[in-house]
Amino acid sequence: MGKLLRWLLFGLLVLAAYLVIHFDWLDFMSDEKLVSSYLHSHGLFGLVLITTAGAVFTGVGAPRQLLAFVLGFSLGAVNGTLLSSIATALGAAGSFYAARVLLRTNLANRFERRMCQFDNLFREQTFLKILMVRLLPVGSNLITNLISGCSGIRFSPFLAGSFIGYIPQMLVFSLAGAGIGSADQYQVLLSAALFVVASLLGGILYRNHRARSLANSVSDTP
Repeated sequence: MGKLLRWLLFGLLVLAAYLVIHFDWLDFMSDEKLVSSYLHSHGLFGLVLITTAGAVFTGVGAPRQLLAFVLGFSLGAVNGTLLSSIATALGAAGSFYAARVLLRTNLANRFERRMCQFDNLFREQTFLKILMVRLLPVGSNLITNLISGCSGIRFSPFLAGSFIGYIPQMLVFSLAGAGIGSADQYQVLLSAALFVVASLLGGILYRNHRARSLANSVSDTP
């Protein structure tokens, strides 16, 4: 049954890759005018399809900030933030389970020490640590998804931390897209200010976590 599930998931990934290439989703999803026109002419069906395409777009490693910008331009700041966050979370979930089913055994055997280090670091307070990673404007969304899937951390705190952690940056870039779409320079300036705030928040969480880890290590020392 496990092998059948792996082959089924592999087949779905191949199909998704074919659809991405055949329909030029990567190019289409990066064109705010095309996406805006499609959404406004296809109603609810277009919304569902764009969300699915956005999940694939970010799930294969395309920048989630670009998706937020495009959807902010197309739908406005609030709706763009919500839809891009949902799509990116769906893409993260897909990458997580693809790694867990297809890659976990091989990577655990090949990089046992590094995977153990990741497990030890993220097994406790998974939600907070994933949230911290998503808030920081550094690192790879795809690599985080894949490593998390190959580790032993639970899915629910990974997904919750990812979704909430995505929102600040998604709001920043959706605001920028909405500001350009409506020629509103104040929205663009607000997005830049919020980007700084979100980065500082991620940095504060990181520093507090490092400080707690150091304090714990000192207190545990005989």
